[in-house]
Amino acid sequence: MSVKIDEESKTFLPEYANIPIAFKVSLIFDVTVTDNDVSRIVLTEHALEHPYLKDYDTIESPVSWPNRFDMTNWAIFAARTEDQVVGGAIVAFDTPGLEMLEDRRDLALLWDLRVSPVVRNQGVGSALFRAAQNWARERGCQRLQVETQNINVPACRFYASQGCAIGSVDRSAYPELADEIQLIWHKDL
Repeated sequence: MSVKIDEESKTFLPEYANIPIAFKVSLIFDVTVTDNDVSRIVLTEHALEHPYLKDYDTIESPVSWPNRFDMTNWAIFAARTEDQVVGGAIVAFDTPGLEMLEDRRDLALLWDLRVSPVVRNQGVGSALFRAAQNWARERGCQRLQVETQNINVPACRFYASQGCAIGSVDRSAYPELADEIQLIWHKDL
């Protein structure tokens, strides 16, 4: 499949929001940190008795992000096949108040990555991830970070396949979602 990646402006956000991000949660990772050492994190997969659909856009739509954040230093990418938008990624850089950037100018955050279900596992996500890495490198970043949750096994597997490692685990990051554990992945650039 031929995938074309384009950088877009903020006016693309409504179209971006139409790319489905929902996924079926049928597996989750139990997270064990050995000896409080993040280099010794073990993810143990187990099946859920009652699978469910998770859609982060029901919590917050991408079109609301410009109201919450200064997106001046953010990139929005669209993935297209045959002129159809089939995926997208958003990368944040140098954004005061965005805690996951740790007030660092050598760190970029892959804020969001989504691929239409009909083309998942066909290279679209990898092409978007490469675009995010290249964009971050062009800004002098030494590291790319991304947040996932232990309930998003496909995303965890994807980021591991892209060479990312888990840098931190936060069991209390989502007080309103007590069953979800935050995983922060990183890749040195």
